[in-house]
Amino acid sequence: MGSGSFYKELKFIDIMRIHFIALGGSAMHNLAIALHKKGYQVSGSDDVITEPSKSRLDQYGLLPATMGWNKANITPDLDAVILGMHAFEDNPELLQAKALGLKIYSYPEYIYEQSKNKLRVVIGGSHGKTTITSMILHVLNYYNRDIDYLVGAQLEGFDTMVKLTDEAPVIIIEGDEYLASAIDRRPKFHLYKATIAVISGIAWDHINVFPTFEEYILQFDKFIDTIQPGGKLFYCQTDEILSEVVEKSTAPVKKISYSIPSHEIREGTTYLLPDETPLNVFGEHNLMNLSAAKLVCAELGITAEDFNTAISTFKGAAKRLELLRSDAKTNVYKDFAHSPSKVKATIEAVKSQFEGRKLVACIELHTFSSLNKKFLLQYESTMDKADIAIVYINENTFKQKKVLPFSNLDVEIGFKNPKLQFFNDVLELQKYLRKIDFNNTNLLLMSSGNFGGLDLVKLARELST
Repeated sequence: MGSGSFYKELKFIDIMRIHFIALGGSAMHNLAIALHKKGYQVSGSDDVITEPSKSRLDQYGLLPATMGWNKANITPDLDAVILGMHAFEDNPELLQAKALGLKIYSYPEYIYEQSKNKLRVVIGGSHGKTTITSMILHVLNYYNRDIDYLVGAQLEGFDTMVKLTDEAPVIIIEGDEYLASAIDRRPKFHLYKATIAVISGIAWDHINVFPTFEEYILQFDKFIDTIQPGGKLFYCQTDEILSEVVEKSTAPVKKISYSIPSHEIREGTTYLLPDETPLNVFGEHNLMNLSAAKLVCAELGITAEDFNTAISTFKGAAKRLELLRSDAKTNVYKDFAHSPSKVKATIEAVKSQFEGRKLVACIELHTFSSLNKKFLLQYESTMDKADIAIVYINENTFKQKKVLPFSNLDVEIGFKNPKLQFFNDVLELQKYLRKIDFNNTNLLLMSSGNFGGLDLVKLARELST
């Protein structure tokens, strides 16, 4: 071998150098850790990094020494730059990367680059995608299957929310419909090119990006078109809008519907029938999610019997009906539910699981969509099954998202619930909850935010019964 070939070989095995712009995001920092574990040389920057991202990056030696953007971070020897949604088009590091002609990826685009030779399972939908992905991962992990993954919540038994290897033949991907980056305005799930896909349902969300429901629905139609020819699509047959989209699609894929499996509820526990498999999760929406997960696992060689054995040990994803307190009289849950469909489904799940108990349900309106007066009307009747319905808004959220605040009356009109309690002061909310007698009463706390920093675990423990 000549010296020229020798140096080419050295170049080939050289360590990949990747820089993350907006490193602190949930998916971004997990991807950075995954690539670090793969042996890549990873660097990154952000203007602010909060917990838990900060501690987790620090644990792996990936936390930037200083916060802020610095174009000196962008050097010609970088193999790729990965751009997070938090970075704007005028970001100095992004501009420098463009000037140097470096390859710039959004994180979903880079996930595809890392998995284009694998079987790709992509879970999409307006609701339930984190839970379906989590169920699949739990079952495959139960049987020690070698898999890569991207999921939107921290799962028991998994160190990170992203895993990328050269060896795993399959990757399970939670496919979000939000935009990939500031310079790539395609929905993330369009970029993965699924071999096997799931759509859990369609309910309008992300009004700041998709201002009409018709435009939002179109993204799922396009997603079906990205499924690889000969692939499979599993979809929820009880969702009329979704069923119509699937039936009209001419994509060359096999379309298979699913519904709620046969089950019964006894003394607060749900059992799958006919073999009476007890579950730790509950609610019709979770049973629907389970049906989707079971179909995907069957495609990956897991029998129905083995699936049931594994799923009986599944306790749910973080912040998805996460149990904060449980005793003979009271259960307290926190849940990520924030969109209208999620709020309605979660309230109905808790109410039906504990028919003899009252339910106090509290939602924090936190997302851009939920703080839009027009979109607020989508919440009509979503909290009607709660015995006490509460809406909380942190006034600082209006300022952070640069939207005009609205009043108690606006909330009442939107939810069409005259008994609704409204709070914009977290201390007053806490005081109100502490006055309630929770004897034979459950509490459900729903938010994609943090209830103004309220310690929910402490609150749950100290409620009166």
